[in-house]
Amino acid sequence: MTAGDDPVSRSPAVTGGGVAGLLLAAGAGRRMGGPKALLRDARGVPYLDRSVGLLLEAGCASVTVVLGAAGDDAARLLDQAGWTGDPQVHVVHAADWAEGMGASLRAGLTALRQRGDADAALVCLVDLPDVDASVVRRVLSVGGGLGDRRGALVRATYGGRPGHPVLLGRDHWAGVLGMADGDRGARGYLAVHRPTPCECGDLATGRDVDRPEDL
Repeated sequence: MTAGDDPVSRSPAVTGGGVAGLLLAAGAGRRMGGPKALLRDARGVPYLDRSVGLLLEAGCASVTVVLGAAGDDAARLLDQAGWTGDPQVHVVHAADWAEGMGASLRAGLTALRQRGDADAALVCLVDLPDVDASVVRRVLSVGGGLGDRRGALVRATYGGRPGHPVLLGRDHWAGVLGMADGDRGARGYLAVHRPTPCECGDLATGRDVDRPEDL
C-alpha cells in the first residue's frame, strides 16, 4: 500500500506558515532487530510513507527525511510510495548516523539552513505509530499563537511527559546544532531553553516502538 492508497492527502492546504517537517529515520533500531524506518503498520503501510504523509497533511510546507542505517532500502520505500520527485519531499543521508539521534538532527537542520526557505522545523520521529496529523496541527497551532515562528520552541507532551513532535524556530537552530550529540538529540538544548509544552495526551500516547513486542 502506498500513500496514494491511504486516506492521508497528497495535496494538503498548507497551514504551517513556513514550517518544514523534519523526519528523523536514520537509526539502526538495534533493540528492534533492524531499522525502524523499514517497519510497516498493521495495514502494511510503511512507517516512512505514513509519517511523510501526515506531516504534509497537517500543514508542513515540506518534509525533509533523514536516512542512515536503512540506506537504499528506505529510499526504495519512499520511491514505491511515490514520494521520490515530489517537490515537497527532500531526502538527506546522515553519513554519521551511527553516532545517534544528534547526528540525524544535525544533518537535517543543516540541510534546512542551506535551503533557507523555512522559519521553523517540526521535528518528528519515524517510530511514533499513534501520533497523527491532529497532534502535529496542535503543536503548529501553539507555535503560531506565540506570534514569532522563528523564535518558537514548542514540545508535545503526553500526560505531562515530554515527547515528539518538537517545533524548533529558526532562531534556535544554531544552538541546537551546537549541542546535538549522541542519542540526546536536542535534549540538552531543550533542558536549558525550556520549550512551551503542548499537551496532546488526549490525542495519542506519543510512545515510540523500541522492541518487537511494542508492535
